This record gives sequence, C-alpha cells and structure tokens, in this order.
Amino acid sequence: HVVRKFLGLISSHNIPVYLIDPLILGLVNKDIEQIRSSPDGPSPECKYFCAPRDFTTFALLDKTWKHEVGLFRTAEKMGFQWLKIINKDPRLDGMDDLSGMEIPLHYIFKLASHAIHLVVFYERSGNYLWHGPLRLKQHMDRKFVPFRKLHFGRYPGAYEKPELLHVSIDDLKVQIPKNPSSFLEEMSHSRFLECRYREARAFFQLYPDGASLDAVEFRIKAKSLLHLAALTLNNLGVKFWLSSGTCLGWYRQCNVIPHSKDVDLGIFIRDYKAEIIPTFQKAGLPLKHKFGKVEDSLELSFQGEEDVKLDIFFFYEEEDHIWNGGTQAKSGKKFKYFFPKFTLCWTEFVELKVHVPCETLQYVEANYGPDWKVPVKVWDWKSSPSNVQDNGVWPVDEWDNVIQIY
Repeated sequence: HVVRKFLGLISSHNIPVYLIDPLILGLVNKDIEQIRSSPDGPSPECKYFCAPRDFTTFALLDKTWKHEVGLFRTAEKMGFQWLKIINKDPRLDGMDDLSGMEIPLHYIFKLASHAIHLVVFYERSGNYLWHGPLRLKQHMDRKFVPFRKLHFGRYPGAYEKPELLHVSIDDLKVQIPKNPSSFLEEMSHSRFLECRYREARAFFQLYPDGASLDAVEFRIKAKSLLHLAALTLNNLGVKFWLSSGTCLGWYRQCNVIPHSKDVDLGIFIRDYKAEIIPTFQKAGLPLKHKFGKVEDSLELSFQGEEDVKLDIFFFYEEEDHIWNGGTQAKSGKKFKYFFPKFTLCWTEFVELKVHVPCETLQYVEANYGPDWKVPVKVWDWKSSPSNVQDNGVWPVDEWDNVIQIY
C-alpha cells in the first residue's frame, strides 16, 4: 500500500526512480525470466512487495530531477512524513578548494509503519555512480525510522551505471536494474573511500615539489598508463588494486608520486589469468620482465610510454597474513613482503574508479613504516620496505623459468 502510494507520488512529479531494494531484487531475480517475458507481471497475487520488511529502497539519479518543494507538499497531503539528509558534495573538493557545499544524499518518506528510503546517486568523473553516507545531523530525530536497518548509507558506495528494465511486479510498474544479480553482487562490494584532500593539502605545504615540468609530464604519462591497465584488466574480469607507491600517492597526496617512475598494481594470485600477458602486449605494453611463477612470488612488469613502467605484484593469502614476492635477477635471491589481511574498497584516482585496500593505513604502514608521511627519494626495494624479509634463493635449474627479462 505504501509503495503504491509512493510510486503515485513520484510519477505525479515525473521523477524516474528505480528499485534497488536487496530483499525484493533477490526475490525478483529468481523469477527474472518470467518477469521479463510477461509485460504485465506474473500473477496478480502480492508476492514480492508483500515480503515483510521495514523499508523499501529506491534510487534516484540526481541529474534526472531538480529538487522540487512541490514534491514534499504533495507528500504531506498524502499523509507522508519525510526527512531529507544532506552532506557535502565530494565532487567539488580538490587541492585548491574544499568547497563544503551540501547536496541531498538520502530522502526517507514514512507512512504508518512502513518507510521508503530514496538513495540519491551522483555521476562522478570516473564515469560511475556514487551515493553518500547517511549521517544524521544533531537536531534530527534519531527515532524517525530504525536507521540501523537501512541497506544503504552506512558508508558511501560506488556502482557502475545500471541498464534499467521496465517491469510490472505485483501489479506495480517499476524500473529495476536489468541484471539484478550483478547489481546485488556489486552492492556487497560497493564501499567507497574518498581521497583525503585535507591531508594532501597539508602535505603539499610541507613538500611543494610536485609542480616541476618533469613531475607534471610524469603524472600525465602515469595517468594514461593506469587508465590503459585498468581497461585491460577490467575487460579480462581481473580484480586489481593500487599497490606500493601508487597506493601511497593516493593516500598521502591524492596524486601520483612524481619521483616514483612507475605505476604499481596488486592482484590476488587466485585471480591470475594466463591471458594477462598476451592481452597487455596486444594493448601496446610489451613485457619487460617476469619473475617467479604462479605458485610462488609471481610479478610482472610491462613497459609503458618512454620510461614509465607498470609493475603488477601478485599477492598470496595465508591464514593470518598476505604476502607478495620479489626476485633479484642477478643473484636469484628471493624476498617476501608481509601485509596484514585487508579487503578492497573503491576510490576515485586520476578520474578512474579503482580499488584500494580498505585498511589503507595498515597497508601503507606495513610497506613504508611509521614515517610514510615523509617523502623518500632514494628507495631500495630489497631493503627499504619495513615488511621485507629474505626468502631464500631460486634453484639455478629454475632460473630460465623464474627470471625472464626482455
């Protein structure tokens, strides 16, 4: 009843919302073929929207609606109470300006004992959709609805733009993501971390060396290499994240570290695919070296434009830690880099939606120690990292396989 009234309210104001409620989408997904093929919905009985729950969740794309006072007036006339949650717009933050301008992030419409949660999605420059956190301001009624039960808003989220499908469910015409199961999968890994502009500005005041012509040129090349690598790995369906110096640059200064001279990515070894090397070569990035093997200490390096290279480190999971390997070509010596276990979050970096470890501080500290905030120009990968340990030597009869330089 409440959902029907809400859909009537928003259609009277021409607001195109779509259903993102995980409970209902999960039920719909089981019958998706039948629902797609039957324009008037499967059966007249109330099967989906009558599942017991406190909320129904819809999404609204910000650019498809200009915030109208009229909507709230009509809502009140229909008996709805409503709440609007605003917070600052991260798209306006940058190195030059922390705008502090606020935008609507969530609306809640309540009627009797049911509430509609309307999540506002914004397009960001990495060509993806973002929603903000749901943070109640001091004066707000914390008992308005059971906020802790909401599926969206515990933290910000990032999503691909979904294709939408018009369907009829329980006699109600709604839009849903065309592929509900992939939307639900995305939802479970959607957590988003904002770049730390305030800290980055403080860093640049202390170390203002990033504006030389060389630094600017390197950043342009590194950005285009990262975009190409992301496109290549995404097309292969291989999950990756910003690692080593590239991750440090994002976390410390919201940018590429100009003296790093390479782009570093991490991939779990379980996600390794044999097509990675030929696909990168086809994309115009020749293999520079291949160290280790899939079972132990694999790492790949590809040559980008001029002297910028792409290093891909493969990570191995143990019970209580994660590690990646290193190999010294001339001696066959092996090294191991230890990290505390971590999960992956989305962020935006050089106009790209990309993964970083959610536990970024622990990740960066493992690699660079407690003084990670201080730039280091001279770095020896065999001895400088805090988390490096000797790991023996490759047997000489394996060298042809585990030490390949092109």
